[in-house]
This record gives sequence, C-alpha cells and structure tokens, in this order.
Amino acid sequence: MTRHSEADAPADTLADTLRARLPAAARAWLSDATAAVAERPDRVDALLAVAGRACGRGPLPGGPRDPLPGGPAAPGWSTDDAVRVLLLTALPCRGDELAALLTRLYRHGDAAERRGVLRSLSFFRAPHALGARAVPLVEDALRTNDARLVTAALGDYARRHLDPPAFHHGLLKCVFLGVPLAGVAPPPEPDAPELLRMLRDFAAERRAAGRPVPPDIEPFLSTSAGAEKE
Repeated sequence: MTRHSEADAPADTLADTLRARLPAAARAWLSDATAAVAERPDRVDALLAVAGRACGRGPLPGGPRDPLPGGPAAPGWSTDDAVRVLLLTALPCRGDELAALLTRLYRHGDAAERRGVLRSLSFFRAPHALGARAVPLVEDALRTNDARLVTAALGDYARRHLDPPAFHHGLLKCVFLGVPLAGVAPPPEPDAPELLRMLRDFAAERRAAGRPVPPDIEPFLSTSAGAEKE
C-alpha cells in the first residue's frame, strides 16, 4: 500500500485551486473566516454552517488532477467542500484535541458538514499529528448509503489508515452505489485476491441480470482473469 509523507502540505494546493475560482467577496470571506478559526476554534461550528452560502456550492472545476489522491481535481468535490477543508485545516488544534473536535463536528453536522470533515482528513499532516484517530469517522461514513459521504470518506486518509480489507470493501461499496472509482483515492494495484474476487462476483451478477458492468472495474477483471489462467 502506497503511503504518503506526513510532511506533505496539500492544503496550500487546495487553497490556490479554490481562491483562483472564487469571486472577490468570497475570497475575502474565506480569508477572514480562516483567520477567525485560527484565533478562536470555537467559531468553527458557525462558519462551517454558512460556508456554502458565503462561497457557493457548485462543482469545483477540475483541471489537472491534484497529486494528492482524492484531491481537489477529483470528481465530486464542491466549492463548499473545499472551503470547509480550509477552515478545518486552519484550526490550531493537534492530536487528541483535534480528533475530538472533528468527531464532534462530524456527529452534529449535516451531510455537507460531514463531507467537509471527511474531506479534510487527508489534509491533516504534520504538525497536526492526527494519525489514525479519525478512522471511526471513515468507518461510520462507509456504513451509510450516501454516495457523496462514501466518496468523501475514501480519500488519501482512508488509503493510509484503513486496513486493506476495509478499504477494499469501501471500494466495492462505491461500485454498488454507482460511484466512479476515479472520484475516490486510486485503488491499490489489482493484486488483492479478495478484492478481485468481490469485483468478479459483482460483475458476474450484473451480467446474469443483463445489466452493464461499470467500465472502471474492467482492469481488475482482466487482471483476475489473467491470474486464473496462470
């Protein structure tokens, strides 16, 4: 499983991507809001709640894919997702305190705020030292049938911290929900027998029912077929 350095700073790339697309009034609001939560973390609840109204809720245009798996150019990101990520990464909290705050925001937030929390997890690198403390939030999102929550949960954080079987089940859930795998963290190399078996069984069921097989799982099926012939 590929792991990324905790020293990476992808929030800067996200900030550049977002600010280039926001009107002047929204950029000013975002600047003031991030400064506010950096000084007073207790203001984050109210600012997360109005992020969409202040900066917009439309899709965040793509452009070249960000080097961070599941990053801002990946399908499914909205402007308010990115705004909430920047608000959360501006928090001065660390370690257990940060994990407790994110957990509270996730538990009490609406669907959009929960997506923002889940999206933010991949952006907390050193010195935040979040580590695996937020894995329960990812696991909770993967138990839902909300395709947007599932997509948000399967970012680079999940890739780094979920056990491979749990990550594979998350990918399979995306396939069941019709979520393109391009919208989540890139799958591992197709050499995981259990994942290949699940995808092969899914494809067989679809074909037996006369339904199409999602094209983005075909590379896995080809790999599986080749392995069986050897």
